[in-house]
Amino acid sequence: MKKLILLILTITSLNGFAQDPEFTQFYANPIYLNPAMAGSNGCPRVNLNYRNQWANISGAFVTNSISYDQFVNVLRGGVAIMVTNDMAGKNTLNWTTLNLAYSYHLQVSRKFTFLIGAQAGWNQKFLDWNKLTFGDQIDPRRGFIYQTGDLPRGRVSESGWGTKGFIDLSAGIVGYSKNFYFGFAAKHLNTPEESLILNPDGQSNLPMRFTAHVGTNIEFGKGSQYSNVTSISPNIIYTYQDGFMQLNFGTYIKYGAFTAGAWWRARDAFILSIGVDNGSFRLGYSYDITISPLTNASGGSHELSLGYNIPCKKPTKNFRTISCPSF
Repeated sequence: MKKLILLILTITSLNGFAQDPEFTQFYANPIYLNPAMAGSNGCPRVNLNYRNQWANISGAFVTNSISYDQFVNVLRGGVAIMVTNDMAGKNTLNWTTLNLAYSYHLQVSRKFTFLIGAQAGWNQKFLDWNKLTFGDQIDPRRGFIYQTGDLPRGRVSESGWGTKGFIDLSAGIVGYSKNFYFGFAAKHLNTPEESLILNPDGQSNLPMRFTAHVGTNIEFGKGSQYSNVTSISPNIIYTYQDGFMQLNFGTYIKYGAFTAGAWWRARDAFILSIGVDNGSFRLGYSYDITISPLTNASGGSHELSLGYNIPCKKPTKNFRTISCPSF
């Protein structure tokens, strides 16, 4: 019962502030972070991501994402397709998105590249009314035994699923040189109406979400066939959405194919990650150690990422891949 109450309070609070699913392996899911990252790898790549948030709370949040992107010479930019699915309350609430993105690559100088991205997506939300319980079903002594008088509202299928579909628009920019990069993304530019129920108080619009990210890559040693290059990559990511603010500080340390990272999410979690990237395949794992009042009950959050870079010829003579981390 304590876990159920905690989950209800958590979902209620997040519904009012942080509307979007979260991933903490930010650069392992580049299109989700910023649509301007489409094609920044040059050759085609596939990214798969899985996140189980607050694992000890039954039916909290499980999020999956798969994306494909590549640079296309004739378009002078990158294209991407991404599918994301988020489930809450043992799939009581389900949110699936299909996004298409294009990023124009502008070679400002020999050392600096600027990316301008736009994204359009279709969102489909589902609510299983059959799994909901209401106050009028409760007997003080015997629990949930009565039929509810609260009938489904909004567009509801014969199977009892409430549905809502809407178009979502986003945009972003990224700039980078050999060892420095920055970006800014704005999601839900059209603030689409997302409510699954009829709202007598008016519309329920998905608020715009703004993300700024910046980082650098510092190498030590030149490396050779006998030794690997060691690099440190400090990063900052800031997100704002309808009064909700999130600040992330992190650093990655890379030696050869191996990467270890540590992030601090202000007043919420400490994040540890490890990964292996051999240039073609990439595998990463991260764990969020909750430091908020949810510490004892949440069980933290687990996240896995898998990536594959498809070999290809260099897109253009002057093309430079971004030097941001793999995770």
